[in-house]
Amino acid sequence: MDPIQATLLLAAGLLTGALNALAGGGSLIAFSALIGVGIPPLTAKMTNTVAVFPGNVASVAGGYRDLPARREAVRILPAALLGGVLGSVLLLLTPTGVFELIVPFLVLAASAVLALRSRLAGWVARTAGHRRRHPAARQALVAVGGVYGGYVGASFGIVLLASLAFLQDEALARTVAVKNLLLAAVSFTAVVLFVVLGHVEWSAVALLVPATIVGGYGGARLVRRLPEKLARVVIVVFGTSFGLVLLWQNLRQP
Repeated sequence: MDPIQATLLLAAGLLTGALNALAGGGSLIAFSALIGVGIPPLTAKMTNTVAVFPGNVASVAGGYRDLPARREAVRILPAALLGGVLGSVLLLLTPTGVFELIVPFLVLAASAVLALRSRLAGWVARTAGHRRRHPAARQALVAVGGVYGGYVGASFGIVLLASLAFLQDEALARTVAVKNLLLAAVSFTAVVLFVVLGHVEWSAVALLVPATIVGGYGGARLVRRLPEKLARVVIVVFGTSFGLVLLWQNLRQP
């Protein structure tokens, strides 16, 4: 990896950490940068999952006090793990050529979810703590969310938070804490499978991990000074533009 590529990944890591702290969805930046330096999309997806995992663990630690009774969290954890394993295995079984064809749509879908975050957040606030849904529905929807997280990953936290708020009879802060726990669990299964069975670009991970940590710390310090909406718009515009470029490149190929 030449100095220009390394610099690009460091900058992307800083932006990813900062934007995740401000608005979420910053992993789209890192994923795009990995493809930009010449890493194949499938390898970039696996590398990105490994690189952002430490941040997921830190989120669990930060919200540990808000976790509800352990019994409640443990009840839905297996469904999330099962879904995460299934999504990760599906990704591993996807041929590289096929993934390159569908990755523009995955990027566009993740950008759309992030664009709708404000509406989802309002819906979450109205729904959380209102009533309890059937346990089987909780397990099924969390498992489906796990599949999305293992396969797509980007904007998974937003999807998972909305799902939990609809299914879980808890206050919003506790719902966010459970979301962080399930997100870390699904990410862990994906990391293990990708490291053992997939292909991870470790030189890129070595650059992204410390950069995202520094960026996350700086983003947390700036969170009260910079408007979250602006950060989210930047990510959505970038992700949408990048997805359209990838789609155009696919259409131009014979």
